[in-house]
Amino acid sequence: MTRSLKKGPYVDEKLMKKVGARKPGSEAIKTWARASQIAPEFVGYTFLVHTGKNFDEVLVTEDMVGHRLGEFAPTTKFVRHGGKMQKEIEQAKKAAEIATAQAAKAATTTKK
Repeated sequence: MTRSLKKGPYVDEKLMKKVGARKPGSEAIKTWARASQIAPEFVGYTFLVHTGKNFDEVLVTEDMVGHRLGEFAPTTKFVRHGGKMQKEIEQAKKAAEIATAQAAKAATTTKK
């Protein structure tokens, strides 16, 4: 759900103070305010957004205005699906690619 228009966008006050005190392109601003919306004043600044374990670097561009800081710093890491069967399939594909490459190489060496 969107925030009420009469309330206006949520931008963390501490974050606005930090942005006002620094120049764009200087050192990164460390923040835990993932829910804060990106204001037009943030364009050009680099933020270190907390992901729960470490900080991800986010360089704010014009396209990001209106979105939240947390959208650009994912908190989970995707580990591919599949297990033993998936690994066997990938190994078979790799073996087939190697075999075709060797066959092509052997065909080019016999023609010369």
